[in-house]
Amino acid sequence: MAQAHWHCYPWLVLLCACAWSYPQAGSLGREDVRNCSSNPPFLPVSAVNTTMRLAALRQQIQAWNLSAYIIPDTDAHMSEYIGKHDERRTWISGFSGTAGVAVVTMRKAALWTDSRYWTQAERQMDCNWELHREGNIPSWVLAEVPAEGRVGFDPFLLSVDNWEDINLEIKGSKRHLVSVTTNLVDLAWGSERPPLPSQPIYALPEEFTGSTWQEKVSTIRSYMKNHTTPSPTAVLLSALDETAWLFNLRSSDIPYNPFFYSYTLLTDSSIRLFVNKSRFSLETLQYLNTNCTSSMCVQLEDYSQVRESVKAYASGDVMILIGISYTNYGLYEVIPKEKLIINIYSPVMEVKAVKNSKEQALLKASHVRDAVVVIQYLVWLEKNVPKGTVDEFSGAEYIDDLRWKENFSSGPSFETISASGLNAALAHYSPTKELHSKLSSDEMYLVDSGGQYWDGTTDITRTVHWGTPTAFQKEAYTRVLMGNIDLSRIIFPAATSGRLLDVLARKALWEVGLSYGHGTGHGIGNFLCVHEWPVGFQSNNIAMNKGMFTSIEPGYYQDGEFGIRLEDVALVVEAKTKYPGDYLTFEVVSFVPYDRNLIDVSLLSPEQLQYLNRYYQTIREKVGPELQRRQLLEELAWLEEHTKPLSAMAPHTTSLASLWVASTLAILSWSN
Repeated sequence: MAQAHWHCYPWLVLLCACAWSYPQAGSLGREDVRNCSSNPPFLPVSAVNTTMRLAALRQQIQAWNLSAYIIPDTDAHMSEYIGKHDERRTWISGFSGTAGVAVVTMRKAALWTDSRYWTQAERQMDCNWELHREGNIPSWVLAEVPAEGRVGFDPFLLSVDNWEDINLEIKGSKRHLVSVTTNLVDLAWGSERPPLPSQPIYALPEEFTGSTWQEKVSTIRSYMKNHTTPSPTAVLLSALDETAWLFNLRSSDIPYNPFFYSYTLLTDSSIRLFVNKSRFSLETLQYLNTNCTSSMCVQLEDYSQVRESVKAYASGDVMILIGISYTNYGLYEVIPKEKLIINIYSPVMEVKAVKNSKEQALLKASHVRDAVVVIQYLVWLEKNVPKGTVDEFSGAEYIDDLRWKENFSSGPSFETISASGLNAALAHYSPTKELHSKLSSDEMYLVDSGGQYWDGTTDITRTVHWGTPTAFQKEAYTRVLMGNIDLSRIIFPAATSGRLLDVLARKALWEVGLSYGHGTGHGIGNFLCVHEWPVGFQSNNIAMNKGMFTSIEPGYYQDGEFGIRLEDVALVVEAKTKYPGDYLTFEVVSFVPYDRNLIDVSLLSPEQLQYLNRYYQTIREKVGPELQRRQLLEELAWLEEHTKPLSAMAPHTTSLASLWVASTLAILSWSN
């Protein structure tokens, strides 16, 4: 995965039309979720006591003369993954899911999250909190806040879209939405709050970059110059991966993401980088040309001064272009509206989405090495699961450790989803040292994992069964595979929207009344985001074009029993068609076979079977030599066995050693 595959805007309705049909907590009849209706209330060991935290926050709410306070789940850059320093909603509520918004009044505390996280919230929150599965935040606020009440929020933690949504609902209700630039949760958190990161910010070696930062700056300035009237004099970059990509800089401020807290104001004649400048070495300062003032010299300004600096720049005769999806309201509100040019995404987001030939080669190389990791893991599982010595957590640790040992590795690209049996039906389940299940030959197992390498980011999911699956499990798995194949082999006109292709991944499931509630795929970066927007198959993604990478990850989840997901990463390439035309298709760059034990070949069409066997041939050609070079002979034998051509005529049998693989989840910006 990559957690959170929906890029959701949760303010009006935080449900995103993604239904998993999880049971209500009160009816679960188990000891891993809270029961606030019992006497006394029952809390599982995983629940967090928030009584003192809420009391401290309410002191601040009262001191600022507020009636309610909104606590989003993001940082000032609208990031899907956030640093420990920014986990305000997690700290105040105990709920650690990647999507959710909290609101606290003097009497109540409420959390909204979508159906992916209902069970997790019931496990982690104490009875101070209401969990809302439906309805919208403004309606609740109107019911709980008296007339003339003041609803406070940190403007740096609301996107412009979110602010407009909630303001529209509250406006005219005699309640007031109040921007408070001092974060009240931070005041309540006090000295226990993790400090800001201070690790060095470094430049990527040239061999791992597609272009120099100077070439990238020139490209964006050319875009500004050719923009339709009015032309922007500046582009404000707020998303962390935008600045990291533009300057070929990396660090480790965000778990699983090689970013650093920063903004960039790129004008037609200057470059301003807002960052903690003490984190640069002399070599990196020289790399950025910080000792001069020409148009290709980077001027460093303190990260905390971005609002005042943007406000000062906006006082001149200027036009500032912003990407509304990642710009916080705190910056938006200091720019006069007549001086704004608003796009959904910044030009950096759109340029970054299309990889050049060198970037494509780098990403492909990282996926070959990552395939070796996953194959090593599958072989290890086959040998050890029957012994009863592997659990979900130890399995996740093992595959993470394999990735760390790879060349150019910077660790996992997200928290590994290692889920056995019914846990795999929870789309974003991850085991912990305290809470996990044993892996068993009698259950299906799903592993969604990925790596960060200097040459690319990976994400792959595979689902396997080491014993005898039921007929329904095999059919569900095969239909998920059919959806993966149908989308992977489609030929489509250039500039087609991904949302028009999404149905192909679902068709085989829909035909028998099955479906899945998450997105079908997301973009992926070159040592950047594992969920790289704006590529994907949703309505707010940009059109597909040559050079983009996307995940393809259909699934099926049977509540209380099992979960299936098969995720690969694919490159958009030119299609070879009988007649001339501008057509595209996908080239899959994930190289791990699927579980033969779960494939019902009789369901596959001749075209699907032919595609699958060609894909297996490609895996042998790409990964086989790498296994041989490393003298991983056991893994090589496993690969040859698991990529033998499948036949529609003969039933496929499999030994206990021919079961499993891994496919990526990209829980796409459910935004995580």
